[in-house]
Amino acid sequence: MRDFSQDHRWLSINTATVRRQRGVDWPLLDILDACAARGIRAVSPWRDQVAAAGLAATAQTIAAHGLELSGYCRGGMFTYTDAASRQAVRDDNRRALDEACTLGAPCLVLVVGALPGALAGRAAYKDIAGARAQVAEGIAALLDDARERRMPLAIEPLHPMYAADRACINTLEQALDVCDALDAARSGALGIAVDLYHVWWDPKLAQQIERAGRARLLAFHVCDWLTPTTDLLEDRGMMGDGVIEIAKIRALVEAQGYAGYSEVEIFSAANWWQRDGGEVLDTCIARHRSCV
Repeated sequence: MRDFSQDHRWLSINTATVRRQRGVDWPLLDILDACAARGIRAVSPWRDQVAAAGLAATAQTIAAHGLELSGYCRGGMFTYTDAASRQAVRDDNRRALDEACTLGAPCLVLVVGALPGALAGRAAYKDIAGARAQVAEGIAALLDDARERRMPLAIEPLHPMYAADRACINTLEQALDVCDALDAARSGALGIAVDLYHVWWDPKLAQQIERAGRARLLAFHVCDWLTPTTDLLEDRGMMGDGVIEIAKIRALVEAQGYAGYSEVEIFSAANWWQRDGGEVLDTCIARHRSCV
């Protein structure tokens, strides 16, 4: 297991972690500048932040600072209600692939979607098995485009509390079942993103990380689970402030050969998004060394 205590070479910042400072949006290009100034070598930007900053300007700033990416957030949301919405989803995911290629991402992270309309408050149907079938269909279609672009896809299972509205793939086992069905040869084109917030609780976690092996482990996201959690979406904890055995799980992925970045991804409307962005980045560096 790598020693992170002396430096932050393998720290990446998911830009959602500092998307706001003191409750106000922090522009992406300023985030990239602040990361580079602190010797943070990698980031994982979100598509909406890239759209606001401009794809070309974002790529230029990343290159100017010599930054790497640990992933690109996000593709997915594959479920649909009719032929038109299915086509719209496929077109949007192809655009996400092209953006990931332009930015030099190592993978496109997929949040797969769930019951259509549920995020807006009214699900179009209740058939979660049908939703999972649509997800598999959507990933299969996107995989052809991903292989053509040489851009791996990383399925990110989300905690079961999001099964209705954000992702109907909720465990590493489910994600790996899709990988095995669509990429039995383990070509490197399809794998998983292990986000501790979503999978730390899983009694099969160690078994499924071993099943994934190096070929399937494409991204590793860290934060902490607070007790109590006051908001199911925007109350993630800074590493060391909650109950996740972060270093223990990192040891599991590294035992399989994972040697990439530990990507800090924290949504925190009432705490970290209310602070100065530089303070948050400095805390991420300190906790990466002491808790990850």
